[in-house]
Amino acid sequence: MANATFDSLKKDISNRNFVPIYLLMGEEAYFIDKLTELLSEKVLTEIEKDFNMLTFYGVDSDVNNIIAAARRFPMMAEYQLIIVKEAQELNNFELLDSYFKKPMKTTVLVINYKHGSVDKRLMVVRNIEKSGGVVFESKKWYENQIPGFIKNYFSEKNIKIDEKSAQMITDFVGNDISKLIQQLQKLEVSLSAGSNTVTSELIEKNVGISKDYNNFELLKAIAEKNILKAQTIVDYFGKNQKDNPSVVTFSVLFNYFSNLLECYWLPQKSEQNVMSALNLKSSFFARNYMSGLRNYNAVKVMDIISYLRTFDGKSKGIDNISASPGELLKELVYKIMH
Repeated sequence: MANATFDSLKKDISNRNFVPIYLLMGEEAYFIDKLTELLSEKVLTEIEKDFNMLTFYGVDSDVNNIIAAARRFPMMAEYQLIIVKEAQELNNFELLDSYFKKPMKTTVLVINYKHGSVDKRLMVVRNIEKSGGVVFESKKWYENQIPGFIKNYFSEKNIKIDEKSAQMITDFVGNDISKLIQQLQKLEVSLSAGSNTVTSELIEKNVGISKDYNNFELLKAIAEKNILKAQTIVDYFGKNQKDNPSVVTFSVLFNYFSNLLECYWLPQKSEQNVMSALNLKSSFFARNYMSGLRNYNAVKVMDIISYLRTFDGKSKGIDNISASPGELLKELVYKIMH
């Protein structure tokens, strides 16, 4: 099955539509783990697992033993489940190809290949697909995909969250899905009885992000050229550098102004066109770009991107002897807004 997605696989597995081989590989471990957990729940009952489920670990397993186990028939069950974890540590991984060419229909073989991918052009991968198996690549997500993921996560649990709150969490955690899930679960259990809405106040209380002093509010103030508000937030960041690392703020600002520069080449700079050009899912996120288009010209934005590169270097010690991250950020924001 080529081009399998997490959602399509999740649906098929939940409906017990199994394939003989699942090669789950890539940099983002979260989706690999979730699909493996789901397979372990759906393929066998708890009683069947005693005789029909085996787990191998790549670092201390032999390919021939895995193949021999996969070729067995299940005992008093429709399937047997074989899970190979940390398969990237397996010696002679390519020897599995002899099994991939002719897998057992009664075996569900799950291979977790994390922190990298097997070259899809290799016959060992192509034979998985030829035999009706699945090759799923779990790629790291871009940060602009994370707010949508947060909303979907809560939506499945009948919990609401607005765009601002989802962006606050994204700016704080980034695109590490495993760390993100920990924060979302923390918010979920923090909801009071009868409440089904995650608010910025709840986030401030339980995650440690200030609802008024965060990268989202700083970016909004800069886009609107609200100098007083931007200075107030930057002062707060300087006093609370541990919770507001400048490297994250520089990244947020760089992404914003890089995207804003693209908007100047649009024939029609409407909100809808900006959303389409930047692949934004909501008009909420387009508002800062509309403000930026009104308050900054293209030449100024190019200067700002240059400032950001310079100050990012200074924050890492390049041409900087004594300025603190807070002082650097204060100077940067001044240059951006004047």
